[in-house]
Amino acid sequence: MATCAAAARAAALSGAAVCRGALKSQARSAAVRVQAVPTRMFFGGLFGGGAKREGKNDEVLKAARAAKRGCELAPASPPEGLEIATVAGGCFWGLELAYQRLPGVVKTSVGYTAGQVLNPTYEEVCSGRTGHTEAVQMYYNPAECSFEQILDEFFQKVDPTTLNRQGNDVGTQYRSVIFYHNEAQKEAAEKAVAAVNEQLAAGAFRLPGKKVATTIEPACDYYIAENYHQQYLSRGGRFNRPQSAEKGCKDKIRCYG
Repeated sequence: MATCAAAARAAALSGAAVCRGALKSQARSAAVRVQAVPTRMFFGGLFGGGAKREGKNDEVLKAARAAKRGCELAPASPPEGLEIATVAGGCFWGLELAYQRLPGVVKTSVGYTAGQVLNPTYEEVCSGRTGHTEAVQMYYNPAECSFEQILDEFFQKVDPTTLNRQGNDVGTQYRSVIFYHNEAQKEAAEKAVAAVNEQLAAGAFRLPGKKVATTIEPACDYYIAENYHQQYLSRGGRFNRPQSAEKGCKDKIRCYG
């Protein structure tokens, strides 16, 4: 069976290829302009007007950087009246659908977090060299859904005993992490992990005899993934078979659609 990463490449083949082609074209165009900067600066220094052209040069450099830019940062704070949560555990398609179905969750997105590269792309993250992990971020109404319920859903849907693997998806980009946005979330996550470890030791969890490998880390920059990844399964997935995102739905989630 193909991995989620392979399925994503197939799903994005046409749109992403066009997008990448456009970005490369923009980058080449911007690069040509950047190469011309030293000449303009030289003649500006000889004949005057150098100070005026410096601002223009800055704009050209910014354009070159923008042409190569990948995914954009998500807002660090939720809308008024809502709370924010971020978790990671394998392919983000299936995990997002699970949270789309959770009552009290108002909005979900999939993205990349906890890496060392600014504005990463899906291809870069899949290489395993950026340090990012695929993640799901959500806004939820605390009057309808608690952070503890979000954690319960997480432990029901992922294998918390494997750090860098979920099913067929293997690599640091699929690692299992609970990202906390405040001290209350950190404490709740620590209690949840301790409780699951007790269940594992007692043989009461579905993977007896093991220990939780999921890490608890502070939330950091989260880049919203490309549009074709968003709500992927509820929009039809690889095989154009939409899966229900209705609140409370208990249908089995098919990772590839």
